[in-house]
Amino acid sequence: MAQQLAMVIDAAKCIDCKACVAACKVANEVPEGQFRNWIKTTGAPAVPGRGDGKPRFQPGACMHCENPTCVSACPTGATYKDTVTGEVVIDDALCIGCGNCIPACPYDARFRNEVKRKADKCNYCPERRAAGLPPACVDTCPTKARVFGDINDPASAAGILYNKNKERLTRVAAKTDTKPNMYYLGDPGPGEWGREAVIPASMVAMKQTAPLIKGVVALSGLGVLAMLGRQLFAGSGTDHKEDGDA
Repeated sequence: MAQQLAMVIDAAKCIDCKACVAACKVANEVPEGQFRNWIKTTGAPAVPGRGDGKPRFQPGACMHCENPTCVSACPTGATYKDTVTGEVVIDDALCIGCGNCIPACPYDARFRNEVKRKADKCNYCPERRAAGLPPACVDTCPTKARVFGDINDPASAAGILYNKNKERLTRVAAKTDTKPNMYYLGDPGPGEWGREAVIPASMVAMKQTAPLIKGVVALSGLGVLAMLGRQLFAGSGTDHKEDGDA
């Protein structure tokens, strides 16, 4: 079974210290005023029938969705879902900074990096993982509210927490269901703030006309091959004739 890297968060352990936000900015050199992750805070009034007055903290970031709409919005293939790890990845070498993927994310987890001028988001800190370290936000959390790993591996910390509490875990809901791979244990606060994914009309039109374009290109290619074949055969006949005349 392929991996599915994910984040399982124990909302009851989050104290809104924002160490995860700061650690992410430092580790990934995120420009000032921009963020790869966040903590949404809410509090209900201490009124009977209207809540207990306790604040709710909801850590979040790119949710590395099962059905990522950002992939559909990318014209160059720079954004794709890794078939091995399940991550949603941005290839900087292919990204042209068009910004199509930004409104296509219903969780507003993407932004255009002001320094690189390319799309940016949480990538689970691949450099740290390559060195055997967890993502910066996970490593720095003082209460260990964030648990990261392969939820398809029952022996991993994330897999154990995921499988043990599978029936109680919740996810942020969006009008466009992308099946996010960020799970919450406990009450993280409102879970229906996700919006509808907006994919530019140009991309929709491109995908709708792609089969027609491929057909035209194929026919054009056949035409070129036919012309080339005629020229080759004609050339061969001429050569033979000249040889015979000599």
